[in-house]
Amino acid sequence: MRRVHKKVRAQIKYRMQNLYRTAAVVTIFSALEHCLGFLYRIILSRILGPEGLGVYQVSLTVFAVFLTATSSGLPITLSRIISKHRARGSKRGEQAATSAAIVLTLAVSVPVTLLLFLLKEPFSRVFTDSRCADLFYILIIGLSFTSVYAILRGCFWGNKRFLAYSLVELIEEIVMIAVGVFLLLLLQTDVADVNLAALAVLISYLCSFAIALVYFFIRGGKLRSPKGEFLPLIKSSLPVTAMRTSSSLVNSFISVLFPMRLMAAGVSSSKAMSEYGVVYGMVMPVLMIPSTLIGSIALVLVPELSECFYRGQKEKLSGLVERALNATLLIAGLLIPFFVVCGGDVGAMLYASEQSGRLISSCAIILLPMSLTMITTSILNSMGCEKHTLLFFLGGAAAMLLCVWFLPKYLGSGALCIGMGCDYMISATCALVLLKKKTGTLGSWKYFLKLTAAVLPVIGAGYLLRKFLVIYLSYLPALALTILFIGAMEILLFSALKLMDVKTLLGRFFGKKKRA
Repeated sequence: MRRVHKKVRAQIKYRMQNLYRTAAVVTIFSALEHCLGFLYRIILSRILGPEGLGVYQVSLTVFAVFLTATSSGLPITLSRIISKHRARGSKRGEQAATSAAIVLTLAVSVPVTLLLFLLKEPFSRVFTDSRCADLFYILIIGLSFTSVYAILRGCFWGNKRFLAYSLVELIEEIVMIAVGVFLLLLLQTDVADVNLAALAVLISYLCSFAIALVYFFIRGGKLRSPKGEFLPLIKSSLPVTAMRTSSSLVNSFISVLFPMRLMAAGVSSSKAMSEYGVVYGMVMPVLMIPSTLIGSIALVLVPELSECFYRGQKEKLSGLVERALNATLLIAGLLIPFFVVCGGDVGAMLYASEQSGRLISSCAIILLPMSLTMITTSILNSMGCEKHTLLFFLGGAAAMLLCVWFLPKYLGSGALCIGMGCDYMISATCALVLLKKKTGTLGSWKYFLKLTAAVLPVIGAGYLLRKFLVIYLSYLPALALTILFIGAMEILLFSALKLMDVKTLLGRFFGKKKRA
């Protein structure tokens, strides 16, 4: 029995090493994509200003509702069904499932697009600002194209073609930025800047669709009769689609409700839209930095977890889950001290906004529940728990809406941050409890306690050092020394508490493969 457990642990270790290496490749592409997107967001913030950025963000948020409703649940469900067919050796089943997913997404996205254009005048009244409606109708042209593209990504995902998945995403980002910079900075036109920014997004959607479709057929992709695959796809994707559509609806509702609640408290319409733009256009892109790494882990982990789940390999499943949670906690723990201590500098340097800097610093703690929510939702969905994740989301969303309704009068834009914190805390806690029930063990709470013991001293020491250095040094040298100090202290404390092993970590990514 001991030999069996030892062999299983060795297999888990070998699998995790391969996953880490794959995740490293995906992370490089994802980090480059997010870095470019982040720089583009800075350019937009300077050109459009907080108010224009708020208009741009509101339009994207409403468009996301329809994109989510037409396709969001299908890619992850398709990847899981493909993993199930792979475990059973059914190539025909994989192709039939892909065909069914494409038919389903077109059956929804095409009629929705036509209906929205037929009802353009009444639907435009949904927006409090007419500029938002103009942007939305530019974006909605690409709804069917990007919906099919999402299905093709799910196919790449299920077949573990992570390089193709990541490369097309990166190309989409590059096209959007290149077209956006050309239209906004180089092209002389009377068209509003926010409309040009939306046009750049549409062109990037069309480009990524074309590239993914060509790659799908070049790599031998085929579409077979979808008979027998519609019901499993619909049954599994509906809860995920409902959750993500609800999330988009909540975000859209907040984009309308939050300015209204601020205006009810005596804030002008322009100021209210600017406050929304600061949080969702400036603060959230910074706080979403961990999603690059966590998304990469989830991307390579989901097919692996699905195969273990359907093969009944409970011990391997438990081991993979715990290691994924520990990696997620580590990522959040490494970034929180930097954001708490240097968040004000980040806002000032990137956006020339002291308000965004204060919010980044005060909201840094949200990284922890937010990161756990991201990874646990992906893990649970890979195990067929879509209905549970939907319920967890609804509980968190209810808390978010309550905060946005009651707190803007007292906290201003801080109400959004408090609401997001409550949302992620509820979702993460419920998901961890369910994972404990599903896997039978969840030792990551010990890792969390040690992580807390390491992070708090780093924050305290970094804050004091920053205060001391700005007295005697100029701005940039003081900031650079603070960052170096925080990094060095993290390495020492995290290593001492065995939260990470730098040599082993590097070996997992770059070491030679050894079969267990």
